[in-house]
Amino acid sequence: MKDLALGEVYRLIEPGPVVLLTTAHKGRANVMTMSWHMMVDFDPPLIACVVSDRDHSFAALRATKECVVAIPPAGMAETVVAIGNCSGRDVDKFEAFALTKRKAEKVSAPLVAECFANIECKVVDTRLANKYCLFVLQGVKGWIDPARKASKTIHHQGLGSFVVDGDRIKLKSAMP
Repeated sequence: MKDLALGEVYRLIEPGPVVLLTTAHKGRANVMTMSWHMMVDFDPPLIACVVSDRDHSFAALRATKECVVAIPPAGMAETVVAIGNCSGRDVDKFEAFALTKRKAEKVSAPLVAECFANIECKVVDTRLANKYCLFVLQGVKGWIDPARKASKTIHHQGLGSFVVDGDRIKLKSAMP
């Protein structure tokens, strides 16, 4: 073993697939790339996520208390990174990246048709938003494209490095 810089630890504790987070505020939809999120509970699903207060989506999420978490397939990797490399303050990302908005059922933020799954969410806890930019979302409606439900996802490892899901293995679990 040798020393590992603490600033590199985040690259080892990767939280899950890179997702897109959509919001709608003051008549304008936005989409951002997000890689810092985790499951908190299962039924109903609670998802904790970090949305920087420097991001255009932070104000929309705080004001509307709703969003969509859209899960893109690995084939969208370049688009997902490009979405993350610009700001919704300056760019209509749905138009710039030719993303198709679909009407959600329970929130005003749009679904992303190009993604294989979408989760409509309501913000249920903002107590850590000011200090850590952390929001807790509750999934209120889930959508999946049955033709693409086994799609592979991308996972951010920092510094522009990503991995794609690998082989699936199935092991016996005592959990339901």
